Amino acid sequence: MNWKFWNKKDKAAAKKKSAAREWTDAIIFAVIAATLIRTLFIEAYTIPTPSMESSLLVGDFLFVSKVNYGARTPMTPIAFPFAHHTMPIIGTKAYWDGIKLPYYRLPGLSEVKKGDVVVFNYPMEADSPYNRPVDKRENYIKRCQGTPGDTLSLVDAQVYVNGKAEITPVHGETSYMVQTDGMELNPQIIEDLHLSDIQQMTNTDYMMNMTAQSAATLRTYSNIKAVKANNSLRGVYDPEVYPHNPHFKWSVDNFGPIIIPKRGWTITLDSLTLPIYKRAITVYEGNTLVVNGNDITINGQKTNKYTFKMNYYWMMGDNRHNSLDSRFWGFVPEDHIVGKALFVWMSWDDNASFAHKIRWSRLFRGIH
Repeated sequence: MNWKFWNKKDKAAAKKKSAAREWTDAIIFAVIAATLIRTLFIEAYTIPTPSMESSLLVGDFLFVSKVNYGARTPMTPIAFPFAHHTMPIIGTKAYWDGIKLPYYRLPGLSEVKKGDVVVFNYPMEADSPYNRPVDKRENYIKRCQGTPGDTLSLVDAQVYVNGKAEITPVHGETSYMVQTDGMELNPQIIEDLHLSDIQQMTNTDYMMNMTAQSAATLRTYSNIKAVKANNSLRGVYDPEVYPHNPHFKWSVDNFGPIIIPKRGWTITLDSLTLPIYKRAITVYEGNTLVVNGNDITINGQKTNKYTFKMNYYWMMGDNRHNSLDSRFWGFVPEDHIVGKALFVWMSWDDNASFAHKIRWSRLFRGIH
């Protein structure tokens, strides 16, 4: 028998790929694998602002689970790998929104619960000048203070949900007025008590952010005459606070009550409910709502009722007087939820000396 034919096949089969081809295949596989892991299981994030201090610090690197609430499938599928919404260096869009997919979430381990630290897409980037798709809006991290169907209010900075006072985060910060006897604050005390955003008002008076525990400790020092919570007044309209309507005399510390929408909940539309819920009805749920005198039409149909299609959440930063959150822009729709923050795996302090850049005590610390 002539074996030459088989020998040719064996040689062809045994032919090695070029080094360039092997590297290309390896890179493609790595990109696909990393994308699947980031989309479906877990993703790394960093903390860029102090809005969650002192629970989370600027420079914390954390892992966020996509499994806990169920992974959200891509809504803008054509995008550059590892870039969120903007290409590095050149600054152009990192996605093409010519193809958009409907919102869908895989089954998860649990629903979003009050007290969870949650990563979500910033709802206000639906507006000009950004006009970004939901999954390409900036990632924010806050603590969930209210879930669908809850009635939430704030009284002198204390959060109440369904009439019950909620536990304030242990490491949460708020603003205080501090009066001294004229002696300057000791820099070591400032560092030890993690006092931040310090503003000297007079020779003796300061305004600063700190935890309740730090405030209690500060009161024990001999040169401190008074430490008082610096809360906004009740019954005073703040145009920056949601729903940005003079009828609602709400502020960052005295707010509500407000009912958080729940899927299937039907509301009556009137002059009191429209300022609060119109954005959810139009921007987040995609309806056209027109008010003409006493008449309201939704998608061309005259009505005074609306039934919500999605669940919504109320998110707030632990650093209550240095956080852009639901008090300023309202509800977070369920399709904006990205995942649950699990733990800090690395923490870097840019302001520290080189030997103390790494905050060793924060490594692999759980987020609660």
